[in-house]
Amino acid sequence: MVRLIAAAWSVVAVLPAAADRATQAHTIEAGGLTRTYLLHVPPTLPAGPAPLVLVFHGGGGNGPGTERLTRFSELADRERLLVAYPEGVGRNWYDGREFASGSRAHRGRIDHVGFVAAMLDAIAHAHAVDPRRIYATGISNGAVFSHYLAAHLSPRIAAIAPVVGGIADPPDAWLKPEQPVSVLILQGTTDPLVPYRGGAIAFGRGRIIDTEDAARRWARLNGAAPEPQPSTLPAPGKDHCGGLRLTYSGGRDGSEVVLVRLEGGGHTWPGGAQYLPERLVGRVCRDFDATALIWQFFRVHPKP
Repeated sequence: MVRLIAAAWSVVAVLPAAADRATQAHTIEAGGLTRTYLLHVPPTLPAGPAPLVLVFHGGGGNGPGTERLTRFSELADRERLLVAYPEGVGRNWYDGREFASGSRAHRGRIDHVGFVAAMLDAIAHAHAVDPRRIYATGISNGAVFSHYLAAHLSPRIAAIAPVVGGIADPPDAWLKPEQPVSVLILQGTTDPLVPYRGGAIAFGRGRIIDTEDAARRWARLNGAAPEPQPSTLPAPGKDHCGGLRLTYSGGRDGSEVVLVRLEGGGHTWPGGAQYLPERLVGRVCRDFDATALIWQFFRVHPKP
């Protein structure tokens, strides 16, 4: 049972790879390591520079599985945007957490921010990328890393959308973005791996801060309104969790922070697959398709 529960942390590793010839693997050198990423190029791109979305896998996961889980490549074909699925080191991202039993990425404090910067340069060399519309999302470890990346690469990242992954605790030494970054946080209140109210992550994998505190911190850093505007999600039902949407508007450069709190939601991608039994990772909320919601948020939050 413990081994099966531990597999939950891998999140998307159990999902089969997407078979799509438009998604190709690329390698670059960064930080003395050979790094890999998948890049999905839709059949047609806009006449001008295209948006780019970075999608980070969870701990133990990989790019192909994350492509399958999120279906971002399908959205990219409809919306004509580029999507990259970077690969971590040892299937993990160093995201600011410190814990003794950490992965190679955490033990070595691998410079994944430097890798992402080099990857952005490589993609922009091959394709016309709109520098005002570069976004990042991810699940679990990839979500925690999205926060960390935005704090360190804010001049290049317009917005992030962490899904079931919070801000590594303590953040005071590194959560100091140079520029505003719009943030959409999706988190379930009964996530058994990454606690909504913060604290220890399952299996001794470090700590995160309280989810609502994370939203407040980003709002304060962006210069947004100190109090959010709440709105309720539709009433819960068989496939819907219901919950609350908290919006901090009025940030510098048009930035905004939004927290979507899913009541009873688990360690899952809303609208996605129930990749492990509900008793292990919690339920999938189907109030909305997370991928579509994330893109709706990204498209209206470019850099100025």
